[in-house]
Amino acid sequence: MDEFTVRTTEQLPLLLKAFRKNAKLTQAEVALRLGVTQQTVSAMERNAETVSAERLMKLMSILGVDLVLRSKAQPSEALPQVHAVHENRPQW
Repeated sequence: MDEFTVRTTEQLPLLLKAFRKNAKLTQAEVALRLGVTQQTVSAMERNAETVSAERLMKLMSILGVDLVLRSKAQPSEALPQVHAVHENRPQW
């Protein structure tokens, strides 16, 4: 998958699900690696904005996704962009 600029938390659920499917992982497989139930992974995908940063980082690691913070080119805009970058990583 390509890079995606995330400007709102509402964008996260669709992206997380897409990255999981791109990694060819089921919710159950992600749950096993994360140490939670499948229902928890489902809830994380539906309500990503409520997930702690620590858990989100663990999930992104499992999915082979990096979080890249980058300043916008225009200094007049105060908030930085957040990019999710998918890397090809070996399956566990």
